[in-house]
Amino acid sequence: MKIYVASSWRNVIQPRIVSGLRELGHEVYDFKNPREGDCGFHWSEIDPDWQNWDENEYRSALKHPIAQAGFDSDFNAMKWAEACVLVLPCGRSAHIEAGYFTGSGKQLHILILEATEPELMYKMATSINTSAEELYRRLAP
Repeated sequence: MKIYVASSWRNVIQPRIVSGLRELGHEVYDFKNPREGDCGFHWSEIDPDWQNWDENEYRSALKHPIAQAGFDSDFNAMKWAEACVLVLPCGRSAHIEAGYFTGSGKQLHILILEATEPELMYKMATSINTSAEELYRRLAP
């Protein structure tokens, strides 16, 4: 299966989930390493002071060629993938990505490994998993 793993740059278990899915034989898109030698998109590539942008600077940065290339990479992978694994905790982008999958009629599998605030819309998910092993069993070929 072609799988898109959505999470946060700060999520320390995301690489382990990508590796585990690949070991099962899945093709997996990893936003942190989308291609050989590519370490994914970072706002700091546009401006090292990105964390101090105001709303207009942010809106302008979305039009920057580096931001467009990062978006294209991730969005093309979303269209390519048959399923998404949302690895919590994560932020806004990952949740928009998850919404794309459910809205496109594709599978969404959520992985929750720690206590989290309940979210009613997670009912749209194909599955909610509370361990990597449960997720791997569900996605076993």
